[in-house]
Amino acid sequence: MLALYTYFRSSAAYRVRIALNLKALPYEAVPVHLLRDGGEQRQAEHLARNPLGLVPVLSTDEGMFTQSLAIIEFLDETHPAPALLPSDAPGRARVRAIAQTIACDIHPLNNLRVLQYLAREFGADDSRREAWCRHWVDLGLGAVERMLREDPRTGRFCHGETPTLADCCLVPQVFNARRVGARLDDKPTILRIVSACEALEAFRRAAPANQPDAE
Repeated sequence: MLALYTYFRSSAAYRVRIALNLKALPYEAVPVHLLRDGGEQRQAEHLARNPLGLVPVLSTDEGMFTQSLAIIEFLDETHPAPALLPSDAPGRARVRAIAQTIACDIHPLNNLRVLQYLAREFGADDSRREAWCRHWVDLGLGAVERMLREDPRTGRFCHGETPTLADCCLVPQVFNARRVGARLDDKPTILRIVSACEALEAFRRAAPANQPDAE
């Protein structure tokens, strides 16, 4: 049995939940509350799993794995069907570029520890932190919209007619965008793809509201 150390609102953990569901892999969800008692991710027990104190962590018979994109690629290599990366090198590069634009360029700037630092060190209140999030989300998703809209390889999903690693990243990022009230009406390609994803059971079961630790 796989065990996923997760938090219902973590977009990084959300990505991995989608991938596990798409591959129909059963797993135990082990909640790590990022706010309770100063953040359970900072406790020694979790730091032994991930020295950076983040989620997700995937526990397998082959060891503990961190970093959502690395975990998803591990799952894709060990459980090849359905594939979450295209079979051709240019396609794989494109899907990784979309995924990394989200996971490396947008998400880190809106991560909980960054927002907590803004509050603690610079006195940013809720409204200023949300404005910070909206700025970086709008800038980043605007770029993703263009990447999707201007490439003929975009289909029902980010790349073709089946979900890929890119879709696993896009849906959680749009969830976060909606939470902070970021503008999305100027991103019709993204909204169309997210709607197609959310129609699938694998994505619905991975949604934050459907997690055992949802609040």
